[in-house]
Amino acid sequence: MKKNAKTRIWGDKMILVSYQTIHVPRYHEWMKSEELQKLTASEPLTLKEEYAMQNEWMLDDKKCTFIILDADKHKETNSEIEPMIGDVNLFFNDADNPHAAEIEIMIAETLHRGKGRGKEALFAMMYYGITFLNVNTYTAKIGKDNFASLRLFDQLGFVKVSESEAFREVTLEMKITQEARDYIMNHAEHLKLIDNER
Repeated sequence: MKKNAKTRIWGDKMILVSYQTIHVPRYHEWMKSEELQKLTASEPLTLKEEYAMQNEWMLDDKKCTFIILDADKHKETNSEIEPMIGDVNLFFNDADNPHAAEIEIMIAETLHRGKGRGKEALFAMMYYGITFLNVNTYTAKIGKDNFASLRLFDQLGFVKVSESEAFREVTLEMKITQEARDYIMNHAEHLKLIDNER
């Protein structure tokens, strides 16, 4: 979406930056991985198709995407390419509730998994969604075999609401009650949001 096109969110371990054309080649290389295709239920695209998808998502107000950068690597390189480790997304696809968002995360670089960057990125995205996009419910659809993601979302306080044997997928949910809002905001106090940096 255009709303976050010039937004950066700085945390202790990661930085969120909007998904731009400069990120596409690295992202395209990630998505050649059969493991990532399976974990994200994605089909491989050509590089040309990947550029078209990036542009489509940038213009779509129902999709919010950030690339996740490793903060230490960014400090070393001052680059947005080398520090790329994954992405985090919101999809506003609930016809009955325009304020409900499906949230998903991918840590593509295996060396950065299990080190807290994904968790911080999710808190940052949930904070952004509540504060700037008026999200009142988050859902996450996760493959039944993706134990790391299921564990992570459980730690965040998501609860299982359904399970699909056909798609081998679990749907988790977090309603943004006052308690949930306070919980997210407490974990987002250290974040620094900057607009118009580009």
